[in-house]
Amino acid sequence: MELKTSVNLGKGLYLNNPIMTASGTFGYGEEYADFLDINELGGIVVKGTTLLPREGNPYPRMAETPSGMLNAVGLQNKGVDYFVSHIYPRIKDYKTAVLVNVSGSQIEDYRETAHKIDALESIPGIELNISCPNVKEGGMAFGVTAKGAYEVVKNVREVYSKHLMVKLSPNVTDITEIALAVEEAGADSISLINTLLGMAIDAETRRPILSTITGGLSGPCVKPIALRMVWQVAQKVKVPVVGMGGIATISDVVEFLLAGASAVQVGCYNFIDPSISGALVHELKTYMNRHHINSIDQLIGALETS
Repeated sequence: MELKTSVNLGKGLYLNNPIMTASGTFGYGEEYADFLDINELGGIVVKGTTLLPREGNPYPRMAETPSGMLNAVGLQNKGVDYFVSHIYPRIKDYKTAVLVNVSGSQIEDYRETAHKIDALESIPGIELNISCPNVKEGGMAFGVTAKGAYEVVKNVREVYSKHLMVKLSPNVTDITEIALAVEEAGADSISLINTLLGMAIDAETRRPILSTITGGLSGPCVKPIALRMVWQVAQKVKVPVVGMGGIATISDVVEFLLAGASAVQVGCYNFIDPSISGALVHELKTYMNRHHINSIDQLIGALETS
């Protein structure tokens, strides 16, 4: 039986299969080339890129937690101009969809960074990270209010012509409200969830483990929340949804697809098993054969609730 695993996320973004890797967990792909064939993946989202170079937060900025990890890396990167001149030439020939995760502290940063990436022929889309502190609004993150989310996406849409994926923060009261706002502002797809806000304390020293006190929680512990939010958002929006949060097995992948995701991103588990994303591509085909499913479309949103 010939299997159809390809996914069309719209506006020029085609994936050979729904398995992607999440920003911040897969570098630029090159770092994982010894563990898997990058070209077998549906897509990769490279690490967060900002307008100007960022040193990131002081150490320690990572901590293990039960069934997960906390990170407060702080978007360490050498800036978009370095990416364009040094990184892009090395990764532009991948036979998989390469998206750049774009972050910023103010709307102008997002606009200029997206505009520079728009000129790169082999980058079919960006993933807009709207969970960063909005310096002009007293530290409030763009992604925690519908108004803030709408404004930054609308502004980027004006200068970016290719596929615009918007990554949502789970640290909100109603994630569907934010999802509808970014869809109205011009998002072509929506990815979720970003990390949950958490913290860890050393009981012996009575001090926080992270230098920033709080950080982003990811890993299997967040999966039930991520699944719930993906399901809720998929019920509300018309654009494709990309799910992430604690994906480690083929069952996890299928659960997100059933909840309404058209594709998934593997994040934290890349640190545990660097070959996991490639393995999941093959395991998905095995699952489809075992259940006599010939198209990935038969899984997307196929959750039976009655």
